Amino acid sequence: MKQALTLPRFKAMKSQNKPIVMLTAYDYPSAMLSEEAGVDVILVGDSLGNVVLGYDTTVPVTLEDMIYHTRAVVRGAPGTMIVTDMPFATYRLGPEATLRNAARIMQEGGAHAVKLEGGAELADEIRLLTSAGIPVIGHIGLTPQSVHQIGGYRVQGKTSSEAEKLLSDAKALEQAGAFGVVLELVTEELAAAVTHSISIPTIGIGAGRGCDGQVLVYHDILRYGSGIRDKKMVKSYANIGDTIRSAITEYVDEVRTKAFPEEKHSFPLEQSSNQSISSKLYGGEGK
Repeated sequence: MKQALTLPRFKAMKSQNKPIVMLTAYDYPSAMLSEEAGVDVILVGDSLGNVVLGYDTTVPVTLEDMIYHTRAVVRGAPGTMIVTDMPFATYRLGPEATLRNAARIMQEGGAHAVKLEGGAELADEIRLLTSAGIPVIGHIGLTPQSVHQIGGYRVQGKTSSEAEKLLSDAKALEQAGAFGVVLELVTEELAAAVTHSISIPTIGIGAGRGCDGQVLVYHDILRYGSGIRDKKMVKSYANIGDTIRSAITEYVDEVRTKAFPEEKHSFPLEQSSNQSISSKLYGGEGK
């Protein structure tokens, strides 16, 4: 059976120049298929709010949502490292609340690590979590939980002041004990500079070619869903949405026209039982 990555092996992939493959998954079948395909890390992202639960942002996603979906993913991919997002307003609440919420994700959900959005301001909380035995991945650049504050989904690190802050944040996360950093929607040059400047792996999403690994959303790479939008940072590898929609449409048509079910989809009685039932229904014994 495949063995999940350990933290030392994860960190070593950077020095060994082995690209890290991370993919989101939110349920048992998607996790199972991801593990079978050989991904290194599965992220149970709070992006499930957008692609699974139908919200406009990740903000409405609850801790209970994340625990529920993490448990399903862990069952589907027992041999893969599982990282779970701490959702909006479950950290930055003081040390006791942050530790309690992260512990629930680990204990009840079964995750191997948690991910927090934010930079240097989270250093104390990350130190607290790691000292309690909870591994942490950081997340800087575009932070979707702060989308209302930052004014939408826009590329980060375009100005010198933004670049300096992102680089400083990455170093602060490393020093606080994070074992990796996700860089989302960051200019390629800055992402490469951050990757070169810290000893822990960087995982890019819309951050170019210079990161130590990449992460994309399961539903995006498969175009699994209705109304999947093209995104510059995403490459789609299949169009499962159209296939599923076409299959369901065909099923609807066949039921309505009585083309399904056919005789081969039915289960006949044995001959003796058939005669007895026929006589009862259509006259004879038992009438």
